[in-house]
Amino acid sequence: MTDHVLVRRAALIFGAALLGAYFLLASISQMPLNPIKLKFYDPVNAITQPYLAQNWMLFAPNPLSDDRGILARAKCSDGRVTDFYNVTRPYVEREQGDRFFPSRTNRLVSGTISQLDTGDPILERLRSSEKEKKKPVMPLLPQEKTSRSDAENFLARFSLKQLSGVCTGGPAEVQVRVYVHELPPWSERKIPSATGKTNVQDLEWKEAGTLG
Repeated sequence: MTDHVLVRRAALIFGAALLGAYFLLASISQMPLNPIKLKFYDPVNAITQPYLAQNWMLFAPNPLSDDRGILARAKCSDGRVTDFYNVTRPYVEREQGDRFFPSRTNRLVSGTISQLDTGDPILERLRSSEKEKKKPVMPLLPQEKTSRSDAENFLARFSLKQLSGVCTGGPAEVQVRVYVHELPPWSERKIPSATGKTNVQDLEWKEAGTLG
């Protein structure tokens, strides 16, 4: 047996071992909660995160149905107000340009946008029912207000960092505009004029000095 054949067989065995180890880790990470998963969760998670993480999104019953992001504008110390700047787009383009090791930065924004209007599930259902019946809607609970305030401050800090060079000495205030573009339903996928609808929400101005 030649050295070439030995090297080739060794490479195949090594590759098969790596592939087997990968499938073993993926299986443990996705199996239902049980003693084996609890015992090996920490070491498996340390290896699979962040680039080998497994999920069931490919088979999700609720696929992506909207495109969301933020715009931001700054107010300078001299009173000048800038145009809105698309804070999200540069990160989306960077992610689309790197399919092997994409940045996760854009997920920070999309996740925080969800946090703005995500409260207790039971209370959300109750409020929806009250809206349908045209009754007074239950106000936000203190913890829901805190969660929304934290989300607004995070988006403002994130935007302030992107707008750091638009004013001499840095912006004095920043305002975030949140947009959620609801994509057309699958049934309208072949209709060229189907564009969906876009919901826009302007958050309050935030002073740069209060954002830390």
